[in-house]
Amino acid sequence: MALLPDNQPKEAPEKQSDALNSEIAQRLRTGIGGILAVVLAVGVAQVLMSRALQNEETAVPEAAPTVEPSATQGSSDPLSDAGVVPDLPAQPEDEPIPEGPVLPEKGEGAPIE
Repeated sequence: MALLPDNQPKEAPEKQSDALNSEIAQRLRTGIGGILAVVLAVGVAQVLMSRALQNEETAVPEAAPTVEPSATQGSSDPLSDAGVVPDLPAQPEDEPIPEGPVLPEKGEGAPIE
């Protein structure tokens, strides 16, 4: 059983070798391009890593404080010093004690017995 029908003319051997050579050249170009892309990616990664290490070596490990700590101790509540929390009275006011037991309501409008 033939793969090509008999009525079509067969290609000349010169055309087949030209097609084979162009296919080989295309594969070589693709392979070399891929290798170059990988080499370029590795080179960029190496440059980035060397720059990162160089910056890490030149960085100050722990920065010194720019403000001298004060010898006097402020109040114990920094939020009230900043004005975020209102001043609270020293003694809480006594709440009135209700007469009788305080019970939760049993629904809306339910009488307390």
